Amino acid sequence: METIYLILIIVLFILAISDLVVGVSNDAVNFLNSAVGAKAASFRTIMIVAAIGIVVGATFSSGMMEVARKGIFYPQHFYFSEIIILFLAVMVTDVILLDLFNTFGMPTSTTVSIVFELLGAAVAISILKTIYDPNALALAEYINSGKALAIISGILLSVVVAFSAGMIVQFLSRALFSFDYAKRIKYYGAIWGGLAIAAITYFILIKGSKGASFMTDTTKDFIADNTYLILFGSFLLWTVLLQVLSMITKLDILKFVVLVGTFALAMAFAGNDLVNFIGVPLAGYESFKAFVAQDALGPDAMLMGGLAGKVKTPTLFLLGAGAIMVVTLWTSKKAQSVVKTSLDLGRQDEGYERFASNTISRSIVRMSTSLAKTLDKILPASLKESLSRQFDETAYVNQQAALPKEDRTAFDMIRASVTLIVASILISIGTNLKLPLSTTYVTFMVAMGTSLADGAWGRESAVYRVSGVLSVIGGWFFTAFSAFTGAFIVAMFFSFTGFYGIPVILIFAGFMMYRTHVLHKERTDMEDTQEDEFSGEMGEGALLRLSEDKVEKSLSDFNTYIEQAIVGLAKEDLKLLRKNVKDYNNVNLKIFKLKNTLKKVMSNFTDNKVLAGYHYALVSDYLYELSKSVKHIVQASYGHIDNNHKPLIDAQVTELKKLNTHLQHLTKLVIGVFRDPDPALVNQFHSDFKLFFDEIKSTRTNQLKRLKKREVGNRNSNLFFELLGSLRNFGLFLQRLVINRVAIFKNEEAE
Repeated sequence: METIYLILIIVLFILAISDLVVGVSNDAVNFLNSAVGAKAASFRTIMIVAAIGIVVGATFSSGMMEVARKGIFYPQHFYFSEIIILFLAVMVTDVILLDLFNTFGMPTSTTVSIVFELLGAAVAISILKTIYDPNALALAEYINSGKALAIISGILLSVVVAFSAGMIVQFLSRALFSFDYAKRIKYYGAIWGGLAIAAITYFILIKGSKGASFMTDTTKDFIADNTYLILFGSFLLWTVLLQVLSMITKLDILKFVVLVGTFALAMAFAGNDLVNFIGVPLAGYESFKAFVAQDALGPDAMLMGGLAGKVKTPTLFLLGAGAIMVVTLWTSKKAQSVVKTSLDLGRQDEGYERFASNTISRSIVRMSTSLAKTLDKILPASLKESLSRQFDETAYVNQQAALPKEDRTAFDMIRASVTLIVASILISIGTNLKLPLSTTYVTFMVAMGTSLADGAWGRESAVYRVSGVLSVIGGWFFTAFSAFTGAFIVAMFFSFTGFYGIPVILIFAGFMMYRTHVLHKERTDMEDTQEDEFSGEMGEGALLRLSEDKVEKSLSDFNTYIEQAIVGLAKEDLKLLRKNVKDYNNVNLKIFKLKNTLKKVMSNFTDNKVLAGYHYALVSDYLYELSKSVKHIVQASYGHIDNNHKPLIDAQVTELKKLNTHLQHLTKLVIGVFRDPDPALVNQFHSDFKLFFDEIKSTRTNQLKRLKKREVGNRNSNLFFELLGSLRNFGLFLQRLVINRVAIFKNEEAE
């Protein structure tokens, strides 16, 4: 029996390694966001600083996580066999859940996930105890429900306080320094840096010293008794030191502050959140040692009251976990996806927005706009003019435009430093007051508050950014719900299936991680391809070639989806039509992104001529309209069969196939014209286009005759006319593509 449980403990530690990997991938956004967004240093340097912070933070960890052993449930009422099942359910669920969030690039709280997984698994085991154990206690005697309520309140508190504090401090900082802050930094930079590093020092002391595995109680008491003296001395020391260094070595104070802040938050992450990943396995290990140490009781008879005491984790374990986190930080592509989500929501410039607007975001933006207009009427003109100068982004925009693409930043150093400082202070205060704040929630919401105050959420992007923030916040609550539910189900499954069910769930977890890996790779490959197409400078010739490639690839895809829709209608193949809609949606997303890249393309355009840019704009616009026509065709076809309406009759299928053949011929001619706008080829297109249009009219007339003779019903006619209208619109925009390409060709000849 001991051998079986030893194997389960080994499985727990293997899951802990997996959990460390997926956990770091998600939490990396907490400490990388500011430095990466402002490009405070090379990516390699930023990663080295963060890695050092993680290693140091690991030694500052508070050891065995109290919540894993006794914070959510009372271990003295659970048997050893129940505790092991509970811990296994928690770890499997945590790995799957965090990996899913990483795949979609959504930041969440590892603390919330582990707490609610413990709660869900403990409730499942407790319910079974109350049902099957005649000596069982009431359910409330097993569960510490107050902890769950504290975490929920922590979510709300973190969101409101962090967002508000970030917004206010960033507004005041920008009003002081403006976007053209180089001159003012010379005079006030040392004081600003001194305050910032003093705040970060306070953060390190409060967060670190309480749980340092190597620090004596005397040292901790000294720090606690002399905190304010240390802070004041730190402020004076750093102010003088930064002023001297900036004069002698031209030290960039803001970059230094950002890197120090990155180190501090990375250290706090390792010190605070490391136990989220290894606390449960270590609690299982302590349980196993206690079980082996006694011989009298079996696994179903030994209560785990020993977990209620204090257990200190060896520093070696912490350093080993820290090493795994560092390796993951360097190698995880999913960590970069989560960071990208945060940067996209906070970047200073406009561009493609990954989140669509919704009713709530539109209402919030509308109310905010109305409030801004009201304040504009109240504020004195002199104050508005002064603020307008301070918040004028012209200097920042011009500076970014002069830089190579790879050196451009998502936001400037002022905002990066404010984000780190405010997050550090809030986490320190929350820790000191024992408030249940989450480091993830605080850092993310501070970043969003600073971006709002900085004017990054303009009228062109506000609804999408607000929608994105609401989606992330909704994901946090979903974390709690899904963590509880997942662990509850897994614990129940383990309880009923015993040792036989454990391999099944482990195989399922492995399969889920494999599938999310494939999905994430597909998503990132698509995004990387889109980015590569517009990287670097491009001249008129390169832009024309890009247009040709886009037209050829897109039209080929469109032909495929139209043909599949007609085949699916003819055969009433719902599976084919469903797959057709899914595949089309991926291409449609690419076309939508293409339409939103004009500003990016033109910023990389090196020639003075704008005709190529005009041509590219029209091409992207026409492809977008073509995509909408295809969308109507594939969705209408799927909806008709999905609703089990009567199929098309043979005559209709024949007519649609004939039209599709004409359309494919036209698209091939368009591709040929884009490669070589030969007049003969252009004339052939226009001639065949007229035949296609005549065929559309003839087919519509035939359908009207069938309708009059009652050969078809209203559902059939509505679908058929919609398909004909979409095919006609598709042909019209093919014609516009040809006309546009011919105009460009004539201009080239004239020059």
